Amino acid sequence: MNRLQSIILIVLALIVVPGYSQDYLAPELQAFQPFIGKTWKGVFRNSTPEKPMVDISHWERALNGNAIRIMHSVNEGEYGGESIIFWDKEKQSLVYYYFTTAGFFTNGTMSFEDSAIVSHEMVSGNENGITEVKSTGTILPDGRMLSKSQYLQNSQWVDGHEITYVEDAQAQVIFR
Repeated sequence: MNRLQSIILIVLALIVVPGYSQDYLAPELQAFQPFIGKTWKGVFRNSTPEKPMVDISHWERALNGNAIRIMHSVNEGEYGGESIIFWDKEKQSLVYYYFTTAGFFTNGTMSFEDSAIVSHEMVSGNENGITEVKSTGTILPDGRMLSKSQYLQNSQWVDGHEITYVEDAQAQVIFR
């Protein structure tokens, strides 16, 4: 690359495209703004000192602001996954896909009801007989985040996880 080409690339990189910025988030995703750029550390309700269960979750803007990416890991990579949330114009709904280190994946829809994120997903390939998951996520008045779920397991709805998260900029999502 010659000097002129280098200068042109630098100038093009500095040009601000109207309506675009590094902070842009699609209008349908604006409700996620309080989560973006944050890392959360959560302890499962049934965690014990003998058998700790800690989840680290990081939320970020993705695909030029047209999606949200969430990465998480439990117990430093014992289990983890990644989600991509986006607005599906055809369905007129928030849609997401979740891929796991356990070899199964889910796809579902999401909505905001009052101050909670409510999701319903279909599960493919879970070895424990889980075929659907319903969950809610809420930011509590003190800034913590509460996540609760129910699983359709072997044709019966059962309580799933309950995790209370605090923002923790030092925590890291770890995959093995």
